[in-house]
Amino acid sequence: MRARRMAGKRQVEDQAWFERELEGSEFRDARLRKRFGTLLEQLWKGMGQTILLACQDWASTKAAYRFMDNDRVCEQDILSGHFQATAQRFFSTDGPVLVLQDTTTFSYERERPELIGYAGSAITSAQRRGRATPSPQCGILMHSSLAVTAQGLPLGVAAIKFWSRKEFKGTATRRSKVNFTRIPIEQKESFRWIENLRQSTTRLGDPDRCVHIGDRRRTF
Repeated sequence: MRARRMAGKRQVEDQAWFERELEGSEFRDARLRKRFGTLLEQLWKGMGQTILLACQDWASTKAAYRFMDNDRVCEQDILSGHFQATAQRFFSTDGPVLVLQDTTTFSYERERPELIGYAGSAITSAQRRGRATPSPQCGILMHSSLAVTAQGLPLGVAAIKFWSRKEFKGTATRRSKVNFTRIPIEQKESFRWIENLRQSTTRLGDPDRCVHIGDRRRTF
């Protein structure tokens, strides 16, 4: 009986969290917002499963793919509710908050990697055996800023940027041909650090409480 009560309480808490995350979502069309809510709930209940298994039927799966392929939907629309919920959690806490920046790479295997883009180079088995030939890595890069209390409690993501490279080029080769000190900072990938700092500070709304942390090796 106690286990059942605990499960029921957890379900209520999960639903409340889900509604808070969805409440501030901003889309160009109310129908898109409704579809996003349906899809988010399906993925929430089927966490870790494929889209087909989470959606449970072909009609819902096609609707999910149509939503993700819609030109009127971008990652900022999808994350707008989460950004607002993160700001609300920020204001419900006291003291300094750490805003942790870093970049994550999502790697994929595709016959035509140029359709997705390049994320960088991967260490191959050949390289491990001493043949240093860079292997193009197909994928997407994500630079995110995670807000965390000084006690280590995650509050949510305050800023995020997704991108991929149009072509793969070895770092050493590029550095020998390009003078990076003459490229405006706005045209460099490293500008994402400044962008995220500005966006997260604006969203959280209290810069005096924000302590931004990132890697020390940065070329601006």
